Parts: sequence; C-alpha cells; structure tokens
Amino acid sequence: MSALLSINGLSKSFGAVVVADETSFEVRAGEAVGILGPNGAGKTSLFNLIAGTLRPDAGRIEFADSDITETSAARRCKLGIARSFQVPQPFGGMTVFENALVGATQGADLSGREAESHALTVLQETGLLPKANVRAETLTLLERKRLEMARALSAKPTLLLLDEIAGGLTDAECGALIESIKRIHAGGTTIIWIEHVVHALLAVVQRVIVVDFGRKIAEGEPGRIMESREVKEIYLGVDPDA
Repeated sequence: MSALLSINGLSKSFGAVVVADETSFEVRAGEAVGILGPNGAGKTSLFNLIAGTLRPDAGRIEFADSDITETSAARRCKLGIARSFQVPQPFGGMTVFENALVGATQGADLSGREAESHALTVLQETGLLPKANVRAETLTLLERKRLEMARALSAKPTLLLLDEIAGGLTDAECGALIESIKRIHAGGTTIIWIEHVVHALLAVVQRVIVVDFGRKIAEGEPGRIMESREVKEIYLGVDPDA
C-alpha cells in the first residue's frame, strides 16, 4: 500500500509546552492506525495539525502526494481529510439528518438529491437512520458519538480522524461502536484513531503509534508495542519489573 499521509519532522510548541517534537510517520492507504499516549501527550494537537486547524512551527505534511502544510482546514476537508471531536459538537437545534447534510454539502460539495441520498446512506452505516428526524440535542452519548462520526463521513473522506470516540461509553455501547468503525474501515476508509479505551482501539487497528510530550516513542504492531518496556513505563504508568 502507498503512503496516503506523510508526516515529516513536524514540530509545534506553545512557549515551553511542546505538543509535537519533530514527529515523523506515514499512514498507508486503507490502513487503520491507533495513537496512544497519556493525557497531555499531544495527541489531539497532532490531529489539529493534520486537519489544518493548527499550523506547525516546522516540518511538512503530505497528503495524497501533495504538500498540504500551508493548506487551510476547509480545503483539507475537501481534499479528503475529515475528523470527529473528542467532545461531540453537533448542531443541537438541527435534526440528525440535517447535521449529516451539512457534511455532505460543505465537505463533499454535493447538492440536491445527491447530497440527501449520501447523508441518508451515512446515517444507515452509522446506525442513526431511525433518528434521522430527531433533534441532535436530544441524543444519548452513544448517539452523539455516532453523529460525530457520521458528520465526518458525510464529507466523503479518504482519511478519517477519530478522537477518543469510545470515551464514556458502556461496554455494550463500545462494542457497537467498534463494529461500526470496523465496517467503515472495511469499506476502504483509512483511519487514524486516538483512544484511551485501549481494548477498543486494539480491536480495529493494525499499527499503533505511542506519543509522550509531543514525541513519538514507539511504533509498530499492537501486541509488540503494548508489551514494550517504554510503553509500560510511560503510557501505562507501571514498573515492567514489578
């Protein structure tokens, strides 16, 4: 598989706080990659850099063989990068269908019946079709998480960024969400997923990247990474010799 996204020497700091420290990695087309790290490690800032809502101090971001380092967030969305947010941010006064329609029209540049059809298809894929005419502000946490994913998918992304989408869910709700993400990935969408619910992440991803204080400390096959000494010490907070 070819590299869909290439991060090369990406750096960003806010004064003394470093959120990206010469970070480099690639994500291949069709891959599902997980990003792990403790709170404050720079995970969401990394997503902001990829999505274009934050500009790097140094480094280069390439997407589909084009340099997008200086490209706006809106343009990146139209190029095929869409994201969910850790805290769901639906348009509360609009229906679930209308929320998805915004993604289809503004992100995917669809209009009329084509936009409506695509929005309905995405709601079907994410299990929200029965809630299509319900106001978003009335949804449960799981439904709001699904709507975050649906709005991103409505933009027809090549690359989907999921930010802690399993947080706060029950085991049953988490299991249902995992199945939805697996279906989306099986359909060909490349996924980068930040998650603290490790068992959910490992049920989907093929590779894991671990970050701490903005620095990539490990990368590789999930089982091997989770057994590494450095990851246990920094991420899991345990003494591997104990």
